Amino acid sequence: MSEARRVGVYGGTFDPIHFGHLAIAEEARVALGLHQVLFVPAAHQPLKGAAAGARPEQRLAMVHLACADNPAFVPDDLELRRPPPSYTADTLALLQQRFGPAVELWFVLGADAARDLQRWRRVAAILAIARLAIVGRPGYQLDRDALEAALPAVSGRYVLLDGPGLDLSSTVLRQRLAAGRPVRYLLPETVRRYITEQQLYRSDEPDG
Repeated sequence: MSEARRVGVYGGTFDPIHFGHLAIAEEARVALGLHQVLFVPAAHQPLKGAAAGARPEQRLAMVHLACADNPAFVPDDLELRRPPPSYTADTLALLQQRFGPAVELWFVLGADAARDLQRWRRVAAILAIARLAIVGRPGYQLDRDALEAALPAVSGRYVLLDGPGLDLSSTVLRQRLAAGRPVRYLLPETVRRYITEQQLYRSDEPDG
């Protein structure tokens, strides 16, 4: 019997997408032998409060630009085609229906997000559908014992990857852009040009 095809699912606001996101996805792809990684921009993430920044279609456009030179990175607008909020359990269930049993799903997330797993909606369903690829991030130390004590069902359903160690965040990039500070070498040049053309994250805009 041939080995199941593995597909990674990487969700987030990607506001904007940057090299930290891309490096995490590549780390998971190589370490786990993923055939592809789906980048799934959220319409709105329930645990992050009110959305601010680029519009959903602009965030999706930036994801397309960022993924263009890696055939294993596939933008997916699944969550943007559904009414918000974006719940991971619902997204994974739809992807499971799309791919069928021949595909093994891996949900990719940072160690910072994993610390809040017990707060996620229908987390048992998430763990039943997909395994977790938890990627380390600078400044976030994941306590395995605490995670498994708070969420026993996660035991045996995740791997912890060291991660590329890039200390980048979309929040900091938005702040730099609003202040007119450079972001070159922090995100793909095509994304930087798009931000400039669309006049995103400027300090004179109310949602920047």
